[in-house]
Amino acid sequence: MTAQLAVTALRTAVARRAPTGVVVVHSDRGSQFRARTFRAVLTAAGLQGSMGRVASAGDNAAMESWNALLQKNVLNRRRWRTRDELHDAIVFWIERTYNRRRRQRALGKLTPVEFELAFTTQNAALAA
Repeated sequence: MTAQLAVTALRTAVARRAPTGVVVVHSDRGSQFRARTFRAVLTAAGLQGSMGRVASAGDNAAMESWNALLQKNVLNRRRWRTRDELHDAIVFWIERTYNRRRRQRALGKLTPVEFELAFTTQNAALAA
């Protein structure tokens, strides 16, 4: 992965989600995440960067688990004719399946979308 790809992904996430409050972006120690441009986008968006420890397999376990899910559910399903076709399939899987339908124990067995909706609704009620 290049720094430019990481920067583009971060900018896209910020544009789509418009994060507020304290938001931590955790990554491994890859050069793309240590690049000046990536750190500048983090700072400009008001995000806090966080990196895993050197030589600590536990810090990387969650990401490796996610990579395995991606490989099982998208990459290994069939042969992809073009990178664009694969890209579209990955984005579709993340946005339509992983983010919306996957229930998480840490979120009270809600999907991330359900949790965010409940959190946003609760904060709106408190602000009113």
